[in-house]
Amino acid sequence: MDRDQILELVAHYLVIVVIVTVVLGVVRAAVGELGFWLELAVVVVIVALYRPVVKAIGMEPSAWQRDE
Repeated sequence: MDRDQILELVAHYLVIVVIVTVVLGVVRAAVGELGFWLELAVVVVIVALYRPVVKAIGMEPSAWQRDE
């Protein structure tokens, strides 16, 4: 993995952190405190869905692409 691929991945991980922060903020504002386990479940769902969504819209980093 070269430097450019790592920088691409770092950008995506930062986007995930921002998305998680925003979604948890919106949920807390709408519902109130959820508790640790429900917030963890929200984070896991967001992280699990991020990669397939990014691949579906064609924005995946080169490190995620397979050489076929």
